[in-house]
This record gives sequence, C-alpha cells and structure tokens, in this order.
Amino acid sequence: MHILHVVGARPNFMKAAPVMQALGKWSGCRQTLVHTGQHYDKNLSDVFFSQLSIPEPDVNLEVGSGSHAVQTAEVMKRFESVVLERKPDVVLVYGDVNSTVAAALVCSKLLISVAHVEAGLRSFDRTMPEEINRIVTDRLADILFTPSEDGDFNLKNEGVPAEKICRVGNVMIDSLIRLLPAARQYPANGLPERYALVTLHRPSNVDDSERLRNVLKSLLEVHEQLEVVFPVHPRTRQRIEQFGINIEKLHLLEPLPYIEFLSLQSRAAVVITDSGGIQEETTYLGIPCLTLRSNTERPVTVSMGTNVLIGQDLGLLNSELRRILEGKAKHGSIPELWDGHAGERIAQALHA
Repeated sequence: MHILHVVGARPNFMKAAPVMQALGKWSGCRQTLVHTGQHYDKNLSDVFFSQLSIPEPDVNLEVGSGSHAVQTAEVMKRFESVVLERKPDVVLVYGDVNSTVAAALVCSKLLISVAHVEAGLRSFDRTMPEEINRIVTDRLADILFTPSEDGDFNLKNEGVPAEKICRVGNVMIDSLIRLLPAARQYPANGLPERYALVTLHRPSNVDDSERLRNVLKSLLEVHEQLEVVFPVHPRTRQRIEQFGINIEKLHLLEPLPYIEFLSLQSRAAVVITDSGGIQEETTYLGIPCLTLRSNTERPVTVSMGTNVLIGQDLGLLNSELRRILEGKAKHGSIPELWDGHAGERIAQALHA
C-alpha cells in the first residue's frame, strides 16, 4: 500500500508524525510526504521535521503565502502532478488548513481515496475560513478519522454514512505525550517562575486595528498581575507594527519550535490563546486556557477540559484571570482516546 501524507502548516506536522511512525511499523507500506510550503518560516515549519522525527519531505510545493483563493489554487495546481506521478492508494490530509481542502479537491477529482485526520470538528461559524475547509474536506473524504465523540455526532447529522466514520482519538496528543518529557527538561532561559502564555493569530483578533488594540490593552492589564510571555506570530507582529501599537512591556519572543513551546506551555499558570490545537493541549496538561474566541470547533475542551471561551468580553478575561490567580481555576478531565495511541489506531484502520 502506498500512502501519501499532505502537510502544510504547523499543526499538521504534530498530527502527521505519529501516523507516519505507526505506519512505518507495517511491512509493505510505502509512504510519501508532501509539504505544500503553506508555512515556510523556519520556526513554524522546517524545525518541526527534526523535532518530531519526521523524514525530510519527498516533495515541497513551496506555495508560500497569499489570499485563501490564491493559496488553495496554487496547492491544487502543484499537487495534481505529484499525485499523478506518485499514484498513491490513499492520501491522508490533516486538520483544516488551505492545504487540506486543496489536496482533498484534487484527489476527489482524480478518484483517489482521501482520509481526513481530525474530521468532524465544527465551530458552526462560517466566517472562519477553517470552517469552510473542514466542511468541504469532510464531504469529499472517503475515510473520516475523528478525535472525539462530537466529531462523530456532527458527521452523522450531516448525513455521512456511519461506515465512513472512525473515531481514533487525538493525534496531536500522541506527539505531546511523546515529547513532553523532553519539553520538561528544557531550560527556563530566564523566564519568570509564574506567567501567562499568550498566542494570537486569528484574523478576527489581529486584522481589525480596534479589536487588536483592545486585546493588547487587556494583555498589558494582565501583565500588571502576572507576567505575560508572548511568542509573536509573524502575522500578528506585522499587524502590531502596521497599527503602531506599543507592547514592549510584555515578554515578547520569536515563534518557537514545538518542544520549546511545549516547555513554555507545560509551565504556564494560564494560557491565553485563539488557537484550536492549544485548547486541546492545555486540556490534556490540565492548564487553565482562556480562549479569545466566541466559539470553538473543539467543544470537548470546554465541556470536559480546562478551556473557557472569552469571546469579545475582555472584562470576562480579567475576571477569569482573577479566579485563576485565586486558585479557583476550572478543572477538567482528559477526553476518551486522548491516550497517545491515535496514530496506531489510524494505521490499523488503514490496514484493515
């Protein structure tokens, strides 16, 4: 069996690594790795291959940045010839980025089987480009690997036949569990003993100058109670400079490789984020997570985990932070099958 993996952005690498490692244990399984180049910053892309023990990509499409339409179209144009040349039996796509939906579209038209890892997640907010990617990819995929019960429920509600759905658990947690010991040994490098870790990159938070100013103002207020450590995403840094916002009081860092970021996350008193994957990681780690969004495609992190949705209510951010500092943080539990073996279950399903 020839399996082709498509990765393009930072979260994809953590999802693909355990699947590739599990499939590598099966004799007669040939794997091809295609990197679309959707993320091309060294710390957001290349270094992940070495840290996650993923082999160098067989193909790098080097699509770079662009609007959603341009980026999706470029992946489709460049990926089609790769698929025609390599002739895989199954193409695995991961998550909800533009590379994911582009590869699924190409394969569906070439009648090549598509398996979607992290299927069924829904925010029910179509203003999010990722939601469109999720919906379209799931409609096209032949095999839908879901991370949690809500994914199964959403797909069945959309009319997906039950035989296409396979709940395997969360592959990102596989990578977290494997690398957490190394992350915990990573030096603190002069960071404060107690801090809030911040990540911010969603267009809804960073592209509107007034919203971004208000969010950053709130972070400066947080900093008066608890030091803020902020690895700044390139998109966010560009907007901060464009809008002329001064946040020098915060502890600003460049984007970090996975192990270094996991080290920061595992030691944080609280994580303030708009990232989907970090909501999952903090739930597993048992660390309070305040999400600067009104909705989430990972509701299990709210219903079972440590996640609290803040939305546009920055007053709620301050009140929830006070609760955490007073030792009244929300406690959660780890969802079923978030156990470090999701990649193995995917490999077993593909070989069934």
